[in-house]
Amino acid sequence: MSRRATGVVGTWAEMQRQRQRLLEAEARRRRAEAREAATYQRYAAQAQREHRQAEARRRTQELEAQVESLRGLLASGTRAPAFRADSLLRTEEVAPFAPGALAHPLPMPHPDAYPPRAAWTAHQRAQAQAEARARFEQDWYAAQAAEARRQQQLAAYQQEYERQTEAHRAEVRRHNAGVTEVTDGVRRGEPDAVVEFFSAALYAATAWPEGFPRQVGAAYDPAARHLVVDWELPGFGVVPEAKAVRWSAADGDFRETARPVTQRRALYREVLAQSVLLVLHQLFAADPFGALSCVTLNGFVDEPDPATGRRAQVFLASVMAERSVFDGLRLAVVDPVSCVTDGLRGQLSARPDQLTAARPALRPEDLGDRVVTHDDGAEEPDLSAMDPIAFEGLVAELFRAMGMQAVTTRRSNDGGVDVDALDPAPIRGGTIVVQVKRYRNTVPPSAVRDLYGTVQDRGANKGVLVTTSGFGPSSYTFVRGKPLELITGPQLVDLLHRHGLRGRLGDGTTTTPAAGAPARPAPPADDHNVLGMSWSGRVALDVCALVCRGERVLGDDWFVFYNNPRTPDGSVHALPPAPPDRAAVRVAFEALPAEADRLVLVAAVDPEVDPGADLSGFTDAHIRLLDPALAELGVLGVSDGRPGETALVLGSFRRRSSGDWDFVLGGKGYRGGLEELVGDFGIEVG
Repeated sequence: MSRRATGVVGTWAEMQRQRQRLLEAEARRRRAEAREAATYQRYAAQAQREHRQAEARRRTQELEAQVESLRGLLASGTRAPAFRADSLLRTEEVAPFAPGALAHPLPMPHPDAYPPRAAWTAHQRAQAQAEARARFEQDWYAAQAAEARRQQQLAAYQQEYERQTEAHRAEVRRHNAGVTEVTDGVRRGEPDAVVEFFSAALYAATAWPEGFPRQVGAAYDPAARHLVVDWELPGFGVVPEAKAVRWSAADGDFRETARPVTQRRALYREVLAQSVLLVLHQLFAADPFGALSCVTLNGFVDEPDPATGRRAQVFLASVMAERSVFDGLRLAVVDPVSCVTDGLRGQLSARPDQLTAARPALRPEDLGDRVVTHDDGAEEPDLSAMDPIAFEGLVAELFRAMGMQAVTTRRSNDGGVDVDALDPAPIRGGTIVVQVKRYRNTVPPSAVRDLYGTVQDRGANKGVLVTTSGFGPSSYTFVRGKPLELITGPQLVDLLHRHGLRGRLGDGTTTTPAAGAPARPAPPADDHNVLGMSWSGRVALDVCALVCRGERVLGDDWFVFYNNPRTPDGSVHALPPAPPDRAAVRVAFEALPAEADRLVLVAAVDPEVDPGADLSGFTDAHIRLLDPALAELGVLGVSDGRPGETALVLGSFRRRSSGDWDFVLGGKGYRGGLEELVGDFGIEVG
């Protein structure tokens, strides 16, 4: 009995031990799986963490690359190839005619491919041959019909190809003719062509980063070769707010490190300066024609105006750049902000991020059209032909209509002031001296300088110069930062109309020759000479030409200088000089007016470039007489300049009774500059 019990108990105990071993094995397996799962989770978490950290580094690198791209905008942009009109030309080439399967004739069935079926008797054989022949003829006629359809389709396809090809080539020829017409217009200085060409140059530029705006408005003054451009600049958002991105394991999210506000503001101002310089570079680099002597660039952003909350163009930069000055800049090493504000004496908003506006020196609409009229059924007075006293009275009436007190001055002892005005507005108001110039040609810079002297002598708050014509780049450069305002003829007409007054400029026709000077057709392209002038010394000179009868110029329009580059008939035309010449004039002697018997060449110191200089540095001067191919025909000597003199008559070509032109050496000098010299030839400059 005891042995049996012992056996049962032992069996039960063994079963318990086996069960315990199974439970322990299962527990070990689960622990192993748990360890394996934990290890996998650690590895997965580490991999995810590394992935997120790599993503954070990638996003940080993108921010750094974006900032480096902004900092290198000017450097990379100046390395880009310059825009050329040839890039707008299209090729007439088209893809060759490719009809595909239609090009291949369909295979025709052959009788040998239609053997008769086997037959035992002659009658069966004849019947089999007839059946084979019938099958062949049926397939042959079907193949012939299919081939005819293929040929018809091929002919129609080829006709459509030729039609499309000819239409494409005609469109290409029209496009290329349009491009040629625009470039020819640029060479002739036609405003519409110049604006269209240089707008295309800016739109075609590849240097701008993705997302930079491209909006342009422009106008061109052909007399001064002055292009005025409004160009949209990027907003403050172009500079990234974040400096770096990191992965936060605690939050399980990406965190951005903010870029310091001062750094962001400085970078944005630098980007604006680089953009201004890059646009100027692109414009001058795209000008192989010599159409641009000066470019005024106004940079704006299209943002809500802080004062009104409405979207508006807020100007943040304005620069007037003479080509001679800009070409001397080394853009690869300049500090962009200093270059704009100091090197080019431009305006750049001190806080562009807050849309603190800069005042444009000149807007495209300020150039205007030469004629502005309002057709309301009544005749408007022509300002250009108005009596001088009546004109001054009209200007005084305009100032009164604008809310000021204004009276005309007496004709003597007025100190160069035509209208005395008082602006009663607090803070910005005060006394204003107004000078009125009823000119047809560009007002010389000397008149603007004289006005500034008058403002200082009178202790006035402001000076205003009103003209029926316009001003050159030198004048706008001079008034920058001074209490002076220049009002052109188109601006004057606009102001008159806005304040209920009347006035127009001319009758809408182009400038005509002086009275008594018969118009002549433009000379043939090969019927002219080029007068190339060179001299020693570093003095900067303006070389001018006057078409005269005796000692009097035929009229203001027959005085060829930097703001009037050609005569009305095109017989005399200033040209960009080619080395070794430092100035050049093209003359078609046979096309000069019949009453003109002299072509006088003069030189004067440029007071804007060399203030205080005289002609003591004008030595070893000569004039090269060149044919249309610029082959030298002869050399004419010219007198040296003398200390204290700032203008000099170089010499004159005089028409003899035989019709030939001889050169007579000049030499008369003037201490009063170009203004005094042209006064001797009958041109009123003040």
